[in-house]
Amino acid sequence: MQFITKKHIHRREVLRGMGAALALPLLDAMVPAQTLLSKTAAAPPCRLCCIEMVHGAAGSTGQGTSKHYWAPEKVGPDFEFSQSLEPLEPYREYVTVITYTDLHPATAFSPAEEGADHFRSSAVYLTAAHPKMTLGSDYFVGTSMDQLYAQQFGNETPLPSLQLCIERVDASGACDYAYACLYADTISWASPTTPLPMTQDPRMAFENLFGDGATPTERHARQMINRSILDWISQDVARLQKNLGPSDRNRLNSYLENVREIERRIQRIEKYNSSGAPRQLPTAPRGVPDSYEEHVKLMLDLQVLAFMTDTTRVSTFKMSRDVSERVFPESGVKTPFHPCSHHGEDPARVADFAKLNRYHVSLIPYFLEKLKNTPDGDGHLLDHSMVLYGSPMGDGNVHNHKRLPLFLAGHANGALKGNLHLRCPDGTPMSNVLLTMLHKLGVNVRSFGDSTSELTF
Repeated sequence: MQFITKKHIHRREVLRGMGAALALPLLDAMVPAQTLLSKTAAAPPCRLCCIEMVHGAAGSTGQGTSKHYWAPEKVGPDFEFSQSLEPLEPYREYVTVITYTDLHPATAFSPAEEGADHFRSSAVYLTAAHPKMTLGSDYFVGTSMDQLYAQQFGNETPLPSLQLCIERVDASGACDYAYACLYADTISWASPTTPLPMTQDPRMAFENLFGDGATPTERHARQMINRSILDWISQDVARLQKNLGPSDRNRLNSYLENVREIERRIQRIEKYNSSGAPRQLPTAPRGVPDSYEEHVKLMLDLQVLAFMTDTTRVSTFKMSRDVSERVFPESGVKTPFHPCSHHGEDPARVADFAKLNRYHVSLIPYFLEKLKNTPDGDGHLLDHSMVLYGSPMGDGNVHNHKRLPLFLAGHANGALKGNLHLRCPDGTPMSNVLLTMLHKLGVNVRSFGDSTSELTF
């Protein structure tokens, strides 16, 4: 006779080895027998990922609006995706496009602040607060919405939040127009005076997720031996697999293969960058690939693993930096990013900028597909995630912050329906979107930044 018990593996089970600590994905064995998943500590939470792209969009210009480069022509459900958003079509049921919102706190509040939009924008994106103009360390802006969510729910995970970026500001200390460079270097603020640094190096991000925090010397020794992180936890894996059913073993093996594949990619990049071969990015950390697309996908993969294992439920991802001169040949545009945004309203150059916007958006479906293909309790990660993609700038040609390009993806545990284009009245604060997101995430705040009301979507 078999007895059904409520004995189960703890959701926080960790596989450990020298300088390594791998959290596990949600397994059936973590749910007590004859217990609803929603009634257990293993119930899938909502993950939040906020992605920033700088320089605005062609669709926020006068002619770009009329040509629907960004905002779809039809509102409501079953809209036709615009040129820049068309790569999202396969994920229509998960996409909510929100157009015509403004970010007034990013504008100049005094004559001395005129022209400094590039050095304010990122700090305002998730805070909806106006940054203090300063060259010193007395910076002040606001707490970002991702950190409000992390502060309420992040104590339940090993990492309260994860901050990643692709490019960093090349200067240190003071940037132009009397603003500290730090304002342009992060989008996450734990408090009005506490910016959170963003990680550019995939190796460092990998170690933040999987390196055992006890002894950095052990982690370094493991890397120097050039063995996989999985080699150090093999005994723990073998022990765990003895107690797992077939479906859990398959899920565990698939997870470990994903970790190893990402590790190999990082090792291959580091090997090339240490070989003495010419680099396109000679000043970048050793783990950063020359390929922008490869770098973005590595960082997206790491966020999927972090969400899968509930290592964190909150991530922010800065996909570029203001005044970036990077060229994206895959877009079909040869003009560097920042000059491309200053198109002078020339129709051909505006069209080129629209192509660049489309290219950047086209990298997001890779993330959405990974989330959708990752089982998570009674669904998958895309069911249980809220992804924000947008820019704090509207028309980059004139540095305004009107008609911002934004969209949300994921079902957020049922809080987002998807397949919707919401066109807001002109002048609607973007902070209304952030306030609504916070409410859908279960954060009870009456207002946020310069918000005026919650939106319905």
